[in-house]
Amino acid sequence: MNRRVLITGVTGFVGSYLAKKLLDLGFEVFGLARRRADGSNPKHLLEKSILNEIHLVEGDISNLTSLLFALEESQPDVIFHLAAHSFIPNSFLNPLETFRVNSLGTQNLLEAMRIKDLDCKIIFAGSSEEYGLQIASEEHYKRALKDYGIVFPEPERIPELPVNERNPLRPMSPYAVSKVHGDFLMRNYYHAYGLKTVVSRAFNHEGAGRGHEFVTSTIVRECISLKFCETDRIMIGNVNVFRDWSHVEDIVQGYILLAENGKPGDVYVQGSMRTNSVLTYILLTLQHLGYEVKEVETLNGNKRVKYPAKISNEDFFNVKFGKTKVDELMLKGELEYGLEDKGLRIKTSKGDVIVEFDPTRFRPAEVPILMSDTRKVQGLGFKTKRDLRDIIRDQANYYLNPDNRRV
Repeated sequence: MNRRVLITGVTGFVGSYLAKKLLDLGFEVFGLARRRADGSNPKHLLEKSILNEIHLVEGDISNLTSLLFALEESQPDVIFHLAAHSFIPNSFLNPLETFRVNSLGTQNLLEAMRIKDLDCKIIFAGSSEEYGLQIASEEHYKRALKDYGIVFPEPERIPELPVNERNPLRPMSPYAVSKVHGDFLMRNYYHAYGLKTVVSRAFNHEGAGRGHEFVTSTIVRECISLKFCETDRIMIGNVNVFRDWSHVEDIVQGYILLAENGKPGDVYVQGSMRTNSVLTYILLTLQHLGYEVKEVETLNGNKRVKYPAKISNEDFFNVKFGKTKVDELMLKGELEYGLEDKGLRIKTSKGDVIVEFDPTRFRPAEVPILMSDTRKVQGLGFKTKRDLRDIIRDQANYYLNPDNRRV
């Protein structure tokens, strides 16, 4: 990979990690950034002490002219296209803005590259949310048909997990649809115009500095607030949701690998090849903070599970990965929590921890479970070096600073 790179979304959570890694490797980094109305500096770049090492190029992804100027100034050998509105609940509230930035913005960037006749490679940050509803079992399929009336495309195999590049796309949010659009645009510009586009469909990636509004940050921030008696309970949405959570630094390394070795016109799944529930994220965070978790039950005393955070590596979906006792029960269909349960009581060595379900945090259409199959990108040299506890540790260190807990 040559030495000049342009990152759209450089001031964001992932963009700042990518910029720092590239700088550490000796690359010259340009970053597309909008002018801030208040004149402030980007927080993520300041926190990583790299603001003065990056060439910030003023521009707006939704403005074609500004992108033409940005490409002229940066003359990149590689573009990492990370800029997007990525908070899924907001995409339900403001779908037009989501499509303006994510869909039109991607179209503008590709058009600017075509107009400028650039020969550089572009890595597109797609999303696991493009896959949306993936069927985990026959029972899950029956429930999906009952809930939605139709599952399209119909599954060719059950379970459909883990998810590889050939899995059907069933986006369940405006954000996910916008990412599917960008994904197809990338491949269309490869076939139609010969642009060197590479699509990454990365599964959830977390770490220190993840936005307050995202569920993992909410969990860690509220657990730490509980520890310091700044709150008396944890407020959360759907604890049954399973996600494939990677450390942001693993995914960033994957982006760089795709820039070096990814085949133009192709798609690559990035992730950890494990899946864990939101409830497990809560339990492991409490454990990290010194709470010995002994039992969990609903607020009315039902659905009791002793030692719910006990770890096992039993196979699921023909993959061995670390999961908790509650994960196993949920994956087997033996445990599920709903709004009617109101919340949970987690019994610990430091007393009971109350988890209250917040109906406003449940999505209109939820993706119940995602889990990656990364064998294709592993063929390029991709490795997952960090586990779920590493992610929680880094997020906890970030939120142990009281300044970072203030929303």
